[in-house]
Amino acid sequence: MSVLIDPPVWPAHGTVFSHLVSDASLEELHAFARTAGLSPRAFDLDHYDVPAHRHADLVAAGAEEVSGAELVRRLVRSGLRVPARRRPARIAPVLRRRWERLFAGAGAHPDAVLATGQELLTRWAEEHRHYHSPAHLLAVLEALDELDAAGEDLGADPRAVRLAAWFHDAVYAADQTADPGQDEADSAELALHLLGDPRLRVPTALVAEVERLVLLTVDHRPAPGDPAGAALSDADLAVLGSSPQGYDGYVEAVRADFAHVADAHWRTGRAAVLQHLLSAEHLYATATGRARWEQPARLNLRRELEALRS
Repeated sequence: MSVLIDPPVWPAHGTVFSHLVSDASLEELHAFARTAGLSPRAFDLDHYDVPAHRHADLVAAGAEEVSGAELVRRLVRSGLRVPARRRPARIAPVLRRRWERLFAGAGAHPDAVLATGQELLTRWAEEHRHYHSPAHLLAVLEALDELDAAGEDLGADPRAVRLAAWFHDAVYAADQTADPGQDEADSAELALHLLGDPRLRVPTALVAEVERLVLLTVDHRPAPGDPAGAALSDADLAVLGSSPQGYDGYVEAVRADFAHVADAHWRTGRAAVLQHLLSAEHLYATATGRARWEQPARLNLRRELEALRS
């Protein structure tokens, strides 16, 4: 048992609250919460908010009482901590600023920039999305920043790969009846439509490059000599190289995206995806991606595949 609880000192709604977390897995945390009778509505991305009157019985049930600082340290170390910038109340302004910077000095009409950015943010925040959410968009953009800072080539116009990140899952239906790659094709079509607005002043060649890059995310197999494709593909797959706890959170969110798929079909389909990924000579196309994410990603993928088979 590695469920932790801090003292009830956080005021809200006329009482004070504790935070209940696990520094091993969200699965363990949710199981403990169900047994303790905590409402799923009390869960907030990486913790449960627990009113003061429940503190003692949760400790009696096995939660380890720690200080607030110790709880945060252990949660961060586990890889399960959701940073403030990725919380719903914070993430939209962060993304909006990133979107506006893509058009700074390009002569675009400010109203068109704002309207297009808002349409994309609305799409990314659709209710049925769990993994393919604003948090994933921000993670891909941050991974591109990491590749850029490491000296990786982002292509002739780095703006293209960042715009492609914004559009690569802009359409996400997760429809079990749709053809594979349909969401990506629809996302590429959306990029052509929205970036084709003359008020945005995006050159035609750049729009075409964004379309091409979005379509590459169907199979994440960029051709040799395609640095922009390599960077986008690696940034999109960076989550595979997370800590084991972070990877488990990713899998849980993806399963929620496909909640309409029966367990047996999910296991079969997911195993095929994992085998396809593992069959590649390299998961990552950039030197930085291979150095930082290749080994942990393969360990995570094999661990999940073994769990599915068992």
